[in-house]
Amino acid sequence: MMLAEVIGDPIAHSKSPLIHGFWIERLALDAEYRRCQVAADGLAAYFEARSADPAWRGCNVTIPHKIAVFDHVPDPGGVRATIGAANTVFRGEDGKVILTNTDAAGFYAPINQLDLAGAPVVVIGAGGAARAVLFALARLDVGPVTILNRNVLKAAALLSSFGLKGKALPLDATLPTAALLVNASALGMVGQPPLELDLAPLPEDAVVYDVVYAPLETRLLAAARDRELETVDGLDMLIGQAALAFELFFGVAPPRDEASDDELRALLTA
Repeated sequence: MMLAEVIGDPIAHSKSPLIHGFWIERLALDAEYRRCQVAADGLAAYFEARSADPAWRGCNVTIPHKIAVFDHVPDPGGVRATIGAANTVFRGEDGKVILTNTDAAGFYAPINQLDLAGAPVVVIGAGGAARAVLFALARLDVGPVTILNRNVLKAAALLSSFGLKGKALPLDATLPTAALLVNASALGMVGQPPLELDLAPLPEDAVVYDVVYAPLETRLLAAARDRELETVDGLDMLIGQAALAFELFFGVAPPRDEASDDELRALLTA
């Protein structure tokens, strides 16, 4: 049996086992996908043990390990130098365990029809998810990017590292106007402080995107819907990045037709 899992600390909230389990069942694979709580000081031992198990096909990596994972897994694709965060570790065709990032493509998929060329964007956060978001935005030729973050210097350094023009502001700053607002932080997640933003500066055609999926209806998305703004919830990115990881783990693409995706979303929101 092939084994894969998601690691993090905490990890009980993760919906990844439901997603991968749904696809495993649909494809009748001899495989299992599970959760595994791994503390920061246990990463080295975890990867040493899993790499030695030929049945283990890889893992998704979530908070707080998306940057620390570089210290324990080879990075032949240069993910550290480009995105600077990794969310997937997998066993390649040669049997060697390596890392990659599927978050950037997962983030982009739900907004691939938007014309963001030259458009102002606001990103909240400067952690691993924000790195994937900024990596994707840098390739969309967006306009100025404003990052709201507790550590303004860290946010400013991120803008520079991705070659993006814009500015960094503290979290309590007045929200600037934007065509796209992305919450790429953990704020608003179960167990985390809420994200309180006044969305008044956003135009009527703005899109509000929250990568948080627990809860699915965050305060940010509720506020955006109150203003009748277009929204993208965290499940869109979660399912998108999971589909790419699934193929890396098990060597086959998951079923992603409209009916399957609707059934999966229903399962995840039940």
